[in-house]
Amino acid sequence: MSAAGTNGRLAAPGGQLERRLRQGAFVVTCELGPPRGSDPRRIYEKARLLRGWVDAANLTDGQGAVVRMSPLAASRLCLEAGLEPVMQLGCRDRNRIALQAEVLGAGALGIPNLLCLTGDHQRFGDQPEAKGVFDLDSVQLLWLVRTLKLGTLLNGRPLQGAPRLFVGCVENPVAEPVEYRAARLRKKAAAGAQFCQTQLIYDVAAFARFMADVRRLDLHRRLFILAGVGPIRSARALRFMREHVPGLVIPEAVARRIERAAPARQDEEGIRLCVEIIEQVRAIEGVAGVHIMAPEWEEAVPEIVARAGLQPRVALGEREGQPVGVEGAGMAGASRAMG
Repeated sequence: MSAAGTNGRLAAPGGQLERRLRQGAFVVTCELGPPRGSDPRRIYEKARLLRGWVDAANLTDGQGAVVRMSPLAASRLCLEAGLEPVMQLGCRDRNRIALQAEVLGAGALGIPNLLCLTGDHQRFGDQPEAKGVFDLDSVQLLWLVRTLKLGTLLNGRPLQGAPRLFVGCVENPVAEPVEYRAARLRKKAAAGAQFCQTQLIYDVAAFARFMADVRRLDLHRRLFILAGVGPIRSARALRFMREHVPGLVIPEAVARRIERAAPARQDEEGIRLCVEIIEQVRAIEGVAGVHIMAPEWEEAVPEIVARAGLQPRVALGEREGQPVGVEGAGMAGASRAMG
């Protein structure tokens, strides 16, 4: 794949994720859900589990419109634990003043990657009476970050030090109207997105059609596409996903496969399905990596990576060609951070 995301002087200096993408490696990212509390040890534990298995981990921003630790703080803790973070930043809870402040804070704390998204509406969460802000949407947020990277605030005032970030976006390849999804992604690329992580993919044929549209627009040469994949843990989890996750499409054949498995084997079937989907999307031209989403089941990620033949990864701080074992370096990194 050719180098993507090269926006002249907008190009970030490169964390590990960006560096590996530009080198043409097939990357692996995953989600690391911050805790519903202020105890940092859960971040360290998850980072220790994932270090050496993924190239970077997303620290989510109030996913599902539920209160969790700030992604800015969680990203810094993750970085201290030796796992490169992708800090998510959503528009639901912040106006443009607060959004600019968060981006500057990320730059100051050495967080290398930022993922811009609009955010789940508060009606989907456990405090639906909360007031949503939505001063900007995800495309406008990308423009905001682009402006800050160029050294000015949105009002044109100069910055005392511009943030240096590798900036990403999200896209749902199967959301209606599907014929406009690639065109929508083109807007995000024009606004400054350098990589894209997609919604969970269970309909590979539909995703392949989306990628054909992406290639027709030459978007795979403008930004890196990471296909969203994830294991379905049980028939109960399947029902929840189909009923409560907006924009998610799970074909009947996939649903039947999970439901027909013995209850004690449904998690294994979900992992097997995820590995198969990784193998299929990896063969599609323009796919630069996968983004594994296993909410509150991060322990499944190393097994998925290993079974998909995507190991070894290079742990943060280690040299190419000298990947570390998860147990060794991960525990050391977390111990240093906790000490």
